[in-house]
Amino acid sequence: MPITEGSPILQDLNNLLQVIINNSQDAPKNVQHNNAQNAVLFEAINLAIHLDSNSQICMQAAVLLGRYISSKETNVRYLGLETMAHLAACADSLEPIKKHQETIILSLRDKDISVRRRGLDLLYSMCDTTNSKIIVSELLRYLHIADYALREEMVLKIAILTEKFATEYSWYVDIILQLISSAGDHVGEEVWYRVVQIVTNNEDLQEYAAKTVLNYLKSPQYNETMVKVGGYILGEFGHLIANMPGCSPIEQFNSVHAKFGLCSLQTRALLLSTYVKFINLFPEIKAEILTVFNQYRHVLDAELQQRACEYIAIATMPTDDMLQTVCEEMPPFPERESTLLLKLNEKQNDTEDKRTWYPGGREANMERQEALKQIGQQRQSSTDSFSNQTSTTITPSAPPMPHDDTDLLGLGELQGLNLRDSFGNMVLTPGYDKWFNKLQYMTEGVLYEDANIQIGVKSEYHGHLGRIALYFGNKTQATLSQFLSEIENIAALTVMNPQPPTKTVPPLTQVQQLLNVECNDFFREAPSIRITFTSSTSGPQSILLKLPLVLTKFSEPIQNMDGASFFSRWKQIGGAPREAQVVFRAVNPIDLTFVKNMLAGYRFGLLEGVDPNAANMVAASVVHAGKAGKVGALLRLEPNVDQQMYRLTVRTTSELVSEQILVLLERALTYEA
Repeated sequence: MPITEGSPILQDLNNLLQVIINNSQDAPKNVQHNNAQNAVLFEAINLAIHLDSNSQICMQAAVLLGRYISSKETNVRYLGLETMAHLAACADSLEPIKKHQETIILSLRDKDISVRRRGLDLLYSMCDTTNSKIIVSELLRYLHIADYALREEMVLKIAILTEKFATEYSWYVDIILQLISSAGDHVGEEVWYRVVQIVTNNEDLQEYAAKTVLNYLKSPQYNETMVKVGGYILGEFGHLIANMPGCSPIEQFNSVHAKFGLCSLQTRALLLSTYVKFINLFPEIKAEILTVFNQYRHVLDAELQQRACEYIAIATMPTDDMLQTVCEEMPPFPERESTLLLKLNEKQNDTEDKRTWYPGGREANMERQEALKQIGQQRQSSTDSFSNQTSTTITPSAPPMPHDDTDLLGLGELQGLNLRDSFGNMVLTPGYDKWFNKLQYMTEGVLYEDANIQIGVKSEYHGHLGRIALYFGNKTQATLSQFLSEIENIAALTVMNPQPPTKTVPPLTQVQQLLNVECNDFFREAPSIRITFTSSTSGPQSILLKLPLVLTKFSEPIQNMDGASFFSRWKQIGGAPREAQVVFRAVNPIDLTFVKNMLAGYRFGLLEGVDPNAANMVAASVVHAGKAGKVGALLRLEPNVDQQMYRLTVRTTSELVSEQILVLLERALTYEA
């Protein structure tokens, strides 16, 4: 509990602290006496900072500490820098500390890494608009020779200081790109995400950033993070510099593409998106870019192949309407807490040093303390809620799965596919059906979306075999950790997973999971999929959905059946129980064009001119089920547009198949999902 202002105890403490400060002006010659005095002094200064960081005692302490950070003894230098950093993190005025700036900068070259680390903390805490350029340039100069153990933390701190204290747009761009160029592999994803966010949100930065990053890309040095930044910025804002010397469209494309072959698959995918934006911005280089797309139409990597094929299709449409829609300039990002600060806080929380203060100056220290307090309360609340929910919905026999949330890029050990016999009494996530119903007759689209995540699906089927790609997109500025997807095990289906998802999904990033599916028997219910993860902002999350894996996905349409053959087969199958029929009302006005497209989406072949009534629709398909064989399916749909009514009749040689097709089509036609 804090001591009441004016309390005699507070006055006594201050008097005692003043005596300790006064007695420490001269160093005893006896080594043991000196060590004991230093131990008492540093604890006294820390107490003085805790009581009142702007007191006269603390101002005297700042002067006294200047002597200790120049000591010949390593331990004394360490304690002096540590205590001075504590003072800088809490005091209103940094002027007494700035007097020792040159000495503190020299501590970065100390022979002991612990002293260098404390010097880095102190420079980070004492930086403000008056000395930021000096401190940042010194940190950049030291970065080249810094220990590998320090570099990632230094990169984060340089990026944060540059953003926080930049007074000129050009200085921010120059420093941050120099940082990315110098630090190489030590630049985390969160650094270039933040650069892109700031450039996108500040129009005055965009032209200068595009020109500067292009100059970096023209250099022979290869830096993958720089390529990512350059690809994004030029794709969005390259048109702003297209008329400048050395910045023509073809020069921009050549500068980026020269590094393409050296990049990882993830970066190549990003660059393909840059190229399609180039086509929109610079039609004169369309031929060169289409050549690249054609080269990647048949590569083994599914993501690159898919992007190349889709971009070719968009770029070669008769009009540019779709291209312009797809390539619209990115809107400004919502203002949120910097991911750099989140990452730095995470690193500091992971250390064994359990300080009650945090490097970064008084304002940042107070904000972070308050933020951590709120996050702690939110996490506790979310964890309690999650525990209460899962204790009644998850079967106790399920073994716990190990998780690792330290892999920021998601490139570490992969999590295998998890098949569950069932999800017990867990309730499907509310609102899932509006996406699920559409994906029953569509090959791709959104399966689920909320504030944290978007889940997309793309699929293709041939006979009783299918392939599904699930895309998990992190919409937040925080890493999604402990990421896991579990799929319900259905006896009629075999689900294999050649490419499981990663255990972490970085901010504003999409990861992919591939599923190979085999239909062995006819089935009614689509399997469920459960996605769980933990977000630093919203705590543990659990989402239970239905995969859009319905029986008709394993159908092949029949297109070449004439009227005589259709009705001959229709009569041969006969009525109930192989016939299923229903009369029902549509909720919305009947759109016959939509109905035809929907039937085709359910993989039925529409047979034109077969029914005597031209308003009716007849269709045929063959349902493939591996070991269970094939079943022919015929349907007749009789719409009454005026009354908004349908009569749907399905005939197959399997009672289960007839019933299931009827259920699927009735639901879709009723709501025209």
